[in-house]
Amino acid sequence: MSHDPADTDPRLSPGTRAKTATRVSLPMYNLPEMRAQNDAFWKAVRTELKRIGIDDAPSELDFARVPVPERIESDTLFTQVCGYPLQTIFRGQATLIGAPVYDVEHCAPATHVGVFVVQRAARYGRLADLRGCHFVFNSRHSNSGMNLPRRALAELAGGRPFFNGIAETHSQPGNLERVARGEADATCVDSITYAFFARHRPQIANKLRILVPTPPSPSIPFVTSSAADSKTVETLRRALQRVAKAPEWAAARAGLLLKDIVPVEEGAYAALLDYEREAAALGYPVLC
Repeated sequence: MSHDPADTDPRLSPGTRAKTATRVSLPMYNLPEMRAQNDAFWKAVRTELKRIGIDDAPSELDFARVPVPERIESDTLFTQVCGYPLQTIFRGQATLIGAPVYDVEHCAPATHVGVFVVQRAARYGRLADLRGCHFVFNSRHSNSGMNLPRRALAELAGGRPFFNGIAETHSQPGNLERVARGEADATCVDSITYAFFARHRPQIANKLRILVPTPPSPSIPFVTSSAADSKTVETLRRALQRVAKAPEWAAARAGLLLKDIVPVEEGAYAALLDYEREAAALGYPVLC
């Protein structure tokens, strides 16, 4: 494989580097059935990092890391973090290194949506039909599970509670299973989560259907700790671009439904706070 001249940049040579941060994870789309696919993607990133100048990146992903941890630790080299907590509880703790573009319905380039999901046989035909139902969501810090559906429902709620019951469960895949079993009437999950769930658990997914999507959002970005120096950030971005483009990594991309990985600006995720403010202005500041 050919390398561009910047690969020999002395600023990135082993003799000038500090020891690489030690935490790497892909917790956002992490069904147990996807372990091989996530491993393959990290292997691709790690290989490109080594080719450019980081040869001591961790060899294994941390599969135990939860999607919404207590914080982004300063020794985090690579992870994927929901855009809404990046603007709230994790503000200032991470640096963006790229935004994925997924080959999934309801996703334009570098965006995604939440999807309201109900049982396939349920009579709900429009979002307003969910009024008074029992709703489950994964986290009050979640963009697709809370922030986006809150904005969608604010148009209908009229400043009053919309659901008859609501529960925070800490698992989007678990919520899909709850709806399929009839333990809840509806949920809202990331459209990428729904696509992976349908791919890996089709027997359960066949009992479900998407009712409507939420407003769009920038896709969940790949990040590193804000403590990472500029050379590390630059190297990570270059490695991701190679993984996104090189034919060598086509299978690794396909395993995670990736079409591309593109540069992203910090300001792109400010729109998620606009949704929060708009919901509050409509009298629906809390999903309820």
